[in-house]
Amino acid sequence: MSRLAHLTGRFIGSLWPLGPSRAAESWVAGVLQPGELALWRRMSRPDRRHAVAVAHRVEAVLAADAGPPVLAAALLHDVGKVVSGLGTMRRVLATVAGDATAGRHGLAWSNGRGFTRQVGLYLRHASLGADLLALAGSDPLTVAWAREHHLPADQWTVPAGVAQALKAADND
Repeated sequence: MSRLAHLTGRFIGSLWPLGPSRAAESWVAGVLQPGELALWRRMSRPDRRHAVAVAHRVEAVLAADAGPPVLAAALLHDVGKVVSGLGTMRRVLATVAGDATAGRHGLAWSNGRGFTRQVGLYLRHASLGADLLALAGSDPLTVAWAREHHLPADQWTVPAGVAQALKAADND
């Protein structure tokens, strides 16, 4: 799927304000560790709904190999987005601005103030999310995938089959 198609789909999905079903929330609570669950609950309802769909796709592909660290990676790969405090429309602006100028790293943006700083934090969601997960005591695989999910495949440290399933399930 092209990046534009992925982003358009995510945008349209984010307009639906409801989160995952109660059954899905209960399933997530059974998968995540307490610190991870606390981070999960900080995510927006549309982000949680998207993450559940990603985790279910990973589980369908990997079956028994989709243990708790892999499912946590699917559920929490975007958790760093909570740091920016941006809502849907401002995320769109941040994504466009980042793609047009500084790329995904966002370091140049992070030194700004106000919205500019929020853009920088949003563009750095992968590394910030990995840091949050490490502090929460997540498995190294979960932390690594949060950090690496936007990197080229030759830079992944997560086992190739798992990383490919996670990437494909995210449609990113």
